[in-house]
Amino acid sequence: MTTDNDTKLRKLFKALQQGNVVTIPLLENLGISDNLRKYYLESGWLESLGRGAYKKSGDKIEWQGAVNALQKQAGLNVHVGGLSALEQHGYSHYFRLSKENLYLFSPQRITLPKWFTNFDWSVELSHKPTSFLPDHAGVKDIDVKGISVAVSSPERAIMECLHLAPKNTDLVECFHIFEGLVNLKPRLVTELLSNCSSIKVKRLFLYMAEKANHQWFQFINTDTIDLGKGKRMITEKGVYNAKYLISIPKELVEL
Repeated sequence: MTTDNDTKLRKLFKALQQGNVVTIPLLENLGISDNLRKYYLESGWLESLGRGAYKKSGDKIEWQGAVNALQKQAGLNVHVGGLSALEQHGYSHYFRLSKENLYLFSPQRITLPKWFTNFDWSVELSHKPTSFLPDHAGVKDIDVKGISVAVSSPERAIMECLHLAPKNTDLVECFHIFEGLVNLKPRLVTELLSNCSSIKVKRLFLYMAEKANHQWFQFINTDTIDLGKGKRMITEKGVYNAKYLISIPKELVEL
């Protein structure tokens, strides 16, 4: 190999720190041609994770490295949200998971590459394309096992849980999580609710926030939040709440 190729290999290994994934766009940015990539594979320096994604030989890759590659290399507008985000923020003791779930949220029409969806990341993968909240509001990079990953803030994550309720997340469980959310930022909550297009989410959030009676609730500017008109049946045979015009599970009302 030439000195130039040696330099490219060093750059590649620097990019392939433990747990990281490299994709074709990054390889191209490093000046690594298709022929050189094939040589690295044949030489045993690289292993394929599927078409278009690679790892250092012998390295164990978890979902954090793969999601980082989706976000930072493939440029996909996708983030860890819902229960998965709350778990990363330390709220997992408020809910039950028989197997680790990875909830990824993105705008509509975003498709995850097959190398990601076909690989076994040892988690239950759920991709939720939705546009009920603005794309980047309440999403920030955090360190997950040494890898930077874009994750919903607790304020956004609980709204994503309510968006999936009651079909994918239990409303009683959502309220138990809510009881632990003692430090939400009123300004961010107001911003998210004011720009939320889901009447269900807004009504459920305010109902639970009022029921939990956290100190931050009194600082929410509800004048900017459109709760729509008419009743919403969140659950069949539920108890009707006249203030928020929603029917909710009896178990939730009695908590």
